[in-house]
Amino acid sequence: MPSRPTTLGVLTPFLDGFYFSAVLNGIHQAARQRGHRVVVIRGTPEYIQAPSLARDQVDGWIVVLSTDGIERLARAQVPLVTISTCAPEAGCPTVMPDNRKGVRSAVRHLIEHGHRRIGYVGYMDQDDIRERFESYKETLAESGIPFDPGLVFETENNWHSGGVKAAEALIARRGELTAAIVGTDKNALGVMSALHAAGYRIPDDLAIVGFDDITEAQWSTPPLTTVRQRFDGLGKRACELVLAQLAGEVVPPGPVLAPTTFVQRRTCGCNLLQGFLHRRDGAPDEDLGGVLARQMVELLVSHPLPSDAPPAIVWPGVATVIEGYVAALEGTVPPPASELDQACREAVQLTPDVESLMGIVRLLSRSRWRRARPGTEAAESAEARAEEFLERLRLSLTVARIEAERQFVEELGVLVRSDHEVSLALLSGTQEESRSLSWLDSTSAVWGCLGLWEDAMTHERLVIAGAYSRDGSPTPPLGAAFSREAFPPAELLPPSTAGGPFMVTLLPIRTLHRDWGFLAIVGPGSLEIAGEEGTVGIWGALLSAALERDALTQSLSEQHASLEDAYLRERALSAAVRELGCPLIPLLRGVLLVPLTGELDTGRAREVLERVALGVSRHRARCVLLDITGVPRLDAPVAQALEQIHRAAALLGARVILVGVRPEIAMSLVALDIDLGDLSTHQSLSSALEDLASEGLRALRTRRNGAGGAPPRDARPDRGGRRKSD
Repeated sequence: MPSRPTTLGVLTPFLDGFYFSAVLNGIHQAARQRGHRVVVIRGTPEYIQAPSLARDQVDGWIVVLSTDGIERLARAQVPLVTISTCAPEAGCPTVMPDNRKGVRSAVRHLIEHGHRRIGYVGYMDQDDIRERFESYKETLAESGIPFDPGLVFETENNWHSGGVKAAEALIARRGELTAAIVGTDKNALGVMSALHAAGYRIPDDLAIVGFDDITEAQWSTPPLTTVRQRFDGLGKRACELVLAQLAGEVVPPGPVLAPTTFVQRRTCGCNLLQGFLHRRDGAPDEDLGGVLARQMVELLVSHPLPSDAPPAIVWPGVATVIEGYVAALEGTVPPPASELDQACREAVQLTPDVESLMGIVRLLSRSRWRRARPGTEAAESAEARAEEFLERLRLSLTVARIEAERQFVEELGVLVRSDHEVSLALLSGTQEESRSLSWLDSTSAVWGCLGLWEDAMTHERLVIAGAYSRDGSPTPPLGAAFSREAFPPAELLPPSTAGGPFMVTLLPIRTLHRDWGFLAIVGPGSLEIAGEEGTVGIWGALLSAALERDALTQSLSEQHASLEDAYLRERALSAAVRELGCPLIPLLRGVLLVPLTGELDTGRAREVLERVALGVSRHRARCVLLDITGVPRLDAPVAQALEQIHRAAALLGARVILVGVRPEIAMSLVALDIDLGDLSTHQSLSSALEDLASEGLRALRTRRNGAGGAPPRDARPDRGGRRKSD
């Protein structure tokens, strides 16, 4: 079996968005160039109990932003680097942007504009933001400006919403500050949107400087002046430091600074294009080609180039544009149109800002290149050709910008459709479909496996519940178990993850009430799409919800079956209770005894009625002794029910004798003015039986006298020896 490639583990709280996706792509690019593998785990060291997960295959760790629980990871004695968050307890290097230099440049620039009341807005819970704040205070002190704590405005987060909320405090201090340094571009854009809504003019009423230089900063109204950091550069530098440790080099703990650049746009009060036009004046004609190329590139990147950096290193197409302009002026053969279009596409890749792109055309149109003597026919022809070239350049830049936007919208549309199809598959599909990972067909993933905890309490082994492969790579067999240290199985990961275009992503599958396990996915790096969390993160959340739904559905099904069994048992028990609660006792031939106990409500009275009717028919009873001795009370509804029982029995040829009508019950009947009709009553069962016995003797004598035996009853002698008939 071939040896396992060097593998870097990355712990990150999020996977998508302008910051995290760029950092991860930077790590992956640096590792890919060296033929290494990257395993990205969504979570913090504490959240996934690092380093146990994937420990058997990870050679070095990179922790992005959140370091909760990093001490345990540091004790593993493997190479470790953090990004954007210092962790002194880990004793490892930390890659951070040069926050102090970037903020120092921003504050000094605002001071050069004449500002003295400069505020600071930021989320102080993050190391980066606090370091930027310290640099803000230091730069004010260096410039002799007193620090005012009242001009510090803390935000709830680093996002747009945090800036909107902080703007309320800024508005409340209107007139007390003229400029503000904001800890992140997202915060700055949120502040700007709220200030615009409140009627502020930026930068006239308040100058704003952000930090990060995200894409939206170039699109804001007005474009945001900011401090640029390369997020992918942070990832590349972290990867280099881990690999250096793996190679045996000594990398001291502490900050490792990545360069930052102050980028002038318009929220600070600058007009960068006008500045370039002023700088152009006075340059000797023979130097205009080099000067113009540098100005055009600096306009696109929004900051000065190092003096020793050729403009073509940043924008190779700048030479083609200038060559085409010169050819138009001199009437020589211009570069092919395809080369000009390519140069414009390169310019759009440097900046999407339309103002900067059109500024290139203005710089060319105002350049003092060698031309024919004014007023001559040659000069007029040259001017016409130059104007035609400039129109062609404007068109090509516009088409390139629209094409870039079209590609972005197309990618976003693919992403939205993919997420929609995944959500439909997971939220409306079956349990088998969710676990089989067949829904990955609608995504960019090429391989995947789902591991669920074998024991929900110990979380020691993951059992493969689903597997997927688009490229034919082998997958772990269903039901196979792996320790958390060996998941995902390194020997089964596709070759494209080692120096290839794909990286491995591990998603914790968790809900509020349960930790299910992990989903391993192999696919391309995440897209830098607007928004803070999407794509792969959404898949994990949807799969977690689907598993929870399936578990709840199964639980409800089991409960339904259990309730159905309980219902059947209850019915049988109820029948037994009815038998016991209303027993039919054949006491004498033709006589049924029905003893009742407990409350006798209307519902139970109906049951008694049914039982009595059944007993009279079955036993051919002529008399029913309904014993209510055990009934605690007798009210009007119950008396009415008893009367109904009596009438029903009479229809069947039997009579009902009510037994157990104690004096207190008789008195309550009188008090309630209850009439039992012709229903016979007895105080006790013994008196009822005596009466039945007497009736039986009389009936027997009657039958005998009618057959020639004893004299008829009315012919019996009275006490005086005389017959009643005498």
